[in-house]
Amino acid sequence: MTRHFLRDDDLTAEEQTLVLQRALELKAAPFSRRPLEGPRTVSVVFDKPTLRTQVSFAGAISQLGGLPLVVDGNLAQIGTRESIADVARVLGPQSAAIVWRTHGQDRIEEMARYAGVPVVNALTDEFHPCQILADLLTVLEHKGSLKGLTLAYVGDGANNMAHSYLLGCALAGMHVRIGTPPSHQPDAAILARAQEIAAEQGGSATVHADAAQAVAGADAVVTDTWVSMGMEEQKGDRQGADSPFVPYAVTEELMAGADADALFLHCLPAYRGFEVVSAVIDGPQSVVWDEAENRLHAQKALLSFLLEGPA
Repeated sequence: MTRHFLRDDDLTAEEQTLVLQRALELKAAPFSRRPLEGPRTVSVVFDKPTLRTQVSFAGAISQLGGLPLVVDGNLAQIGTRESIADVARVLGPQSAAIVWRTHGQDRIEEMARYAGVPVVNALTDEFHPCQILADLLTVLEHKGSLKGLTLAYVGDGANNMAHSYLLGCALAGMHVRIGTPPSHQPDAAILARAQEIAAEQGGSATVHADAAQAVAGADAVVTDTWVSMGMEEQKGDRQGADSPFVPYAVTEELMAGADADALFLHCLPAYRGFEVVSAVIDGPQSVVWDEAENRLHAQKALLSFLLEGPA
């Protein structure tokens, strides 16, 4: 059966652990697995702006022995000029896998239905699961384990990062807290799913209106831009002095409420002076550059798992 990675809980808790351990192994021995030797082609399609995703997937595919074929989704006009199903039928037979950074989750689900090869979510409006694998890998490297740790995400609780932190951290047996205004709550179904997984794995998933309460004693503090892609017309409201997100900015004072050895993460790009101050993102607790590099290693491990299985 073809396996896809469209949202964080497409992996079981055991599979997530396997992928993270494989990422550590591949980071130490970059060319030890070559499932794409040939080279086999992986189609990497971008409907949205990209830097880290393009660089990390291109590097991952190359190091696995393959050829990254980057497709400009806007030029291809997928779903407009040609149906998603027809594009999937074109790309699938010519690709070992398809990686897609797109808009609605329904789009990537349709691609997966018709492609016949593994499809990987490189970001949708609802989820960003590859980023969470990289973040968990980063925390694992710095802390030695994940189970039982507390990760606090503060900012827009309704965005794709909040949704993926809920699911991904719950799978890892962590305590994940979302600090967000009441006006920007996570999707209720995703929160419920995260709480179900957390109960099985010994963790928890909670939402807090008070940023300090969310961060209190946390082992890792995370934020994201307040202006996600596609929301540019809301920039003034989201970053202005009256923005509901202002109390959730990661300042030195907010970080001081976390554990003394807490890590700071941000998926980037970061907007200093808004969701995080320079003193934090450029400070000694920040691991954002390790996090950015770990996209490569986590995605290599994921592709290896989808193509080779658990062995």
